[in-house]
Amino acid sequence: MIEVHHLNNSRSHRILWLLEELALPYEVIAYQRDPVTMLAPPSLYKIHPLGKSPVIKDGELVLAESGAIVEFLVGKYGNGALVPVTASAAYAQYLYWLHFAEASAMTQLILKLYLSRVPPETGATAALMARVNAQISTQLDYMESVLAKQPYFAGEAFSAADIQMSFPIIAATARGGLDAGRPHLMKYLASLQARPAFERANARGGKLTLGA
Repeated sequence: MIEVHHLNNSRSHRILWLLEELALPYEVIAYQRDPVTMLAPPSLYKIHPLGKSPVIKDGELVLAESGAIVEFLVGKYGNGALVPVTASAAYAQYLYWLHFAEASAMTQLILKLYLSRVPPETGATAALMARVNAQISTQLDYMESVLAKQPYFAGEAFSAADIQMSFPIIAATARGGLDAGRPHLMKYLASLQARPAFERANARGGKLTLGA
C-alpha cells in the first residue's frame, strides 16, 4: 500500500486528494508543524534527506516533490484518468499548469511569506515586496483570464493539473490578494473544494488553513 508522509497545512494535501480521485488505497503517516516556528518536525528527515512533505513510499520507492509524485501516480495507476490524451491540445496546457503551480505561482507566494517576516525598515525590503506583489497580481490576472474561457486549466475536463494548482490558489486567498475581484478564480476554487474527493482528503489529512 502507498504511504503518504503528510504534514498538516502543506502541499501533501494535494497527494491525498489525488489518491482519493484515483480511488487508490493509501496510508497516511501524519506529521504536525511546530506551533511556534511552523516548521516540519525533525522526524521527516528520517524518511527523506530534505525533511519536506509530501513524500510517498510505494514499495521500495521513496519519492518527494508534489509535481513528481502527481506525475508518477497518474502514470502508474491512473489508466488514463486525470490526464488529457497526449496528442491533444489540452495535453500541452496540462503540462504547463502542472509545472506552473510550483515553478511560477508558489515561488512568488513563498517569497512574499518570507519577506513578510523581515523587518520592513530597509527600502530594499519594501521595493522587493512591491515587485513580488506585482508579480502575484499579474499571475492571478493571467489565471483569471484563462478560467474566463474554460472551466479547468487544461480545458474542458478536470485533470491532475487542477489538483496541483489548488495549493497556490488557496495560498493566494490567504496572502496573495485573491478575492471576489477575480470571480472566475473564486468560482473555480469553490468547485474544486466541493468535489467529494477533496472533502475526503480533508477528512483524512485535515483541512488546509493557510495563514497570511
